[in-house]
Amino acid sequence: MKLTVVGCSGSFPSAESACSSYLVEADGFRLLLDMGNGALGELQRHCGLYDLDAIFLSHLHADHCIDMCAYFVARYYRHDGGRCAPLPVYGPEGTEHRLTTAYADTPSASSMSEVFDFHTVKPSTFEIGPFTVHTERVAHPVEAYGIRVEHDGKSLAYSGDTGVSPALDELARDADLFLCEAAFTHGKENIPDLHLNGREAGETAARAHARRLVLTHIPPWTDPQINLADARAVYDGPVELAAPGRTYEL
Repeated sequence: MKLTVVGCSGSFPSAESACSSYLVEADGFRLLLDMGNGALGELQRHCGLYDLDAIFLSHLHADHCIDMCAYFVARYYRHDGGRCAPLPVYGPEGTEHRLTTAYADTPSASSMSEVFDFHTVKPSTFEIGPFTVHTERVAHPVEAYGIRVEHDGKSLAYSGDTGVSPALDELARDADLFLCEAAFTHGKENIPDLHLNGREAGETAARAHARRLVLTHIPPWTDPQINLADARAVYDGPVELAAPGRTYEL
């Protein structure tokens, strides 16, 4: 299983990175986790526009899903080769309506579903291509999910956006790689059920006995080196910052 960081900036794109988007590959199957602002352009550095096999949207905030509107254009209006077959998209209740509303001028109310095959995510375990995935509701102001992706004895856990959450601990349990948001700074922001800081991400990884921690979704106004140091202070395993284009082999 291979993970590629497409974008890792939180809240809005930075000068260095698009917003949240992560490509997971195994056995020739490509699963994209989130498609935030700027992600579609960056994605084309790593795979073709029409080479994705499925998309998982953790929640419907713009920095995790808004480039789906641009991707709709690429799939719906493609002339060379004809219109794309519907691509499986897994997201919270109301994903199709949200994207249609965001686009605002689709040819019809059902145009999104002509190129995207929408599946509603709930806490469950199911298959996406060669992957076994487990989803859990996490702590965020809107309906949001973390996901655990397993393949050939290896596991990747992705937090999505969340505050401290027992469900996140379980998703990350013994994960080979834990991709965890760290948007806040310890001692600065203290808003429950919204985001984690670096220390909380490290504490979650420690409780879950995750084997490796990668911090992501750090907004441009947050100093990533502080969050990295805070995570290392409470977690003994390897910790690093996500960066666009960085890859991990599991």
